[in-house]
Amino acid sequence: MTTAPTLDTATDPAPQRPVRGGVGRPRQHTPRAARWITLAVMAFAAVYFLTPVWWLLVASTKTNSGLFTGNGFWFGHFALLDNLREVFTRQGGIYSTWLLNSVLYAVGGAAVSTLVSALAGYALAKYAFRGRELTFNMVLAAVLVPQPLLAIPLYLMFTQVHLVNTYWAVLLPSAVSPFGVYLSRVYAAASVPDELIEAGRIDGAGEIRIFAAIALRVMSPALVTVFLFQFVSIWTNYLLPVLMLANDRLQPVTVGIVGWQAQRSIGPSAVPTNIVITAAMVSVVPLIALFLSLQRFWRSGLTAGSVK
Repeated sequence: MTTAPTLDTATDPAPQRPVRGGVGRPRQHTPRAARWITLAVMAFAAVYFLTPVWWLLVASTKTNSGLFTGNGFWFGHFALLDNLREVFTRQGGIYSTWLLNSVLYAVGGAAVSTLVSALAGYALAKYAFRGRELTFNMVLAAVLVPQPLLAIPLYLMFTQVHLVNTYWAVLLPSAVSPFGVYLSRVYAAASVPDELIEAGRIDGAGEIRIFAAIALRVMSPALVTVFLFQFVSIWTNYLLPVLMLANDRLQPVTVGIVGWQAQRSIGPSAVPTNIVITAAMVSVVPLIALFLSLQRFWRSGLTAGSVK
């Protein structure tokens, strides 16, 4: 009579648990010195970039005389409300007009540029046609061209068609973004499956409907990033509007603030320095609000095409 073999738990080794970070490989630890160096570099970068913002915030709460007395990086006599009132009432409230013009240029230009980038990037990624690679290489070359180099040629072109000193002189050059086309093409190639497009065609959907109902939704993180970059580029642009616009009522806030800064010591119409600083602080608020509201889309759009 035979007996079944029994498992001796006292002598058998315990089962091995897989080690995180790889099968059979020990976990790798970052040296403590490297972590501290990384934290020190990040802290230095944070202080370096946030110090001007902090100074701008503190300076906007001071009176004109308070800017030149006391600690420049700490609050003094609180005059923010008076400064804001002066900013929005000076010269008949022209600062509000400048802000509205900036919103028009930035929102309108960024929206059209995002749509054009989505259309061009999707076509370059998903349609095979003669000259596709040449077109994409030209887009890459356009990304490397500094925008100030195009200001004078644009001015001469718009002079011939009588668009100088109009809203179109700023809106039309903002309607195309080579970087937006590049990012949209990379993201469309990596995230829009060909099988999904074929399924839409089998179901009878046209190319426009496939793009609007499928591609735009999948590409939304990259498109939000394109919109954000183009919005910031247009909002902070100075050379193009100062070259194209002579009418104060058409100028964006960047040109208006520089004009006030140039008048800070000219006779009775001089603009105090604290008013110029407060106006600059107000002009930054829309950018901060936009970054905070779109940051999760922005982070995901920056990694577009990095993992396929």
